[in-house]
Amino acid sequence: MSSLDISFLVALVALFPAVLLPFRRNSARDGLFWGVLGVALLGPLALTARLLAESWSTGLSADLWVVITAILAFFCLLAGVEKHAWRLTPLLAPYLALLGVVASLFASTAERPLSEAAQGAWLDLHIVVSVSTIALLTLAAVAALASFLQARALKLKKPSRLTRMLPPVADSERLSERLLALSELVLGLGLATGSALQYLESGSLLKFDHKSLLSLLAFLVIGALLIGRRICGVRGQIAARVILSAYLLVILGYFGVKFVQQVLLS
Repeated sequence: MSSLDISFLVALVALFPAVLLPFRRNSARDGLFWGVLGVALLGPLALTARLLAESWSTGLSADLWVVITAILAFFCLLAGVEKHAWRLTPLLAPYLALLGVVASLFASTAERPLSEAAQGAWLDLHIVVSVSTIALLTLAAVAALASFLQARALKLKKPSRLTRMLPPVADSERLSERLLALSELVLGLGLATGSALQYLESGSLLKFDHKSLLSLLAFLVIGALLIGRRICGVRGQIAARVILSAYLLVILGYFGVKFVQQVLLS
């Protein structure tokens, strides 16, 4: 086993204590929580730093680990400033562990080289914005899912062990709305930097490929939901379904396209 394979294994194993953490008795935002969350962040962070030590990698696996690291970093900030945000861990941690498994399975996929015209400050800015968008939208989608599950349990009058661990409906909706609004701003910036990057590569501002169209559609869907919340008071399960749909569009646009290009068509 190579040292890189060991790094993948360590990063993956670092995620699993966070999966088990919410199931302990008297779970709280205490020292143990922060310690486990810190381990979960440091594992992927160390691997990401190694993968990107020389230059940006366009591989599916590297991109997934970068996103996992960004999500955990944003979640640490969110859990620190929002009283009930830490209670999203039962949903977020298993999802990140699943992403880590997928990233490890496709560690050897081929990469598409970056064009020389695209490299530079615009590329760096676009990458930072894109990764931040996915991280913020992931947290918004997880909060929306928590709200959906809580509302459904209340409606059926059948709370489960999972729903008892999640934030209250009102707190989940508030978190989701704030994160969604921030995601919309960052996604808009991502579309702008993507257009600038496309102009450097081809001389045109728009490229009607799957990634661009799905990202634009997600931007419009999120914008419509935010307007609907302000004007019509759209809340509850309808809003949660729309948020999850927008998240799926972004994930398909970013990782779905890479999966097809690097795995199915390689």
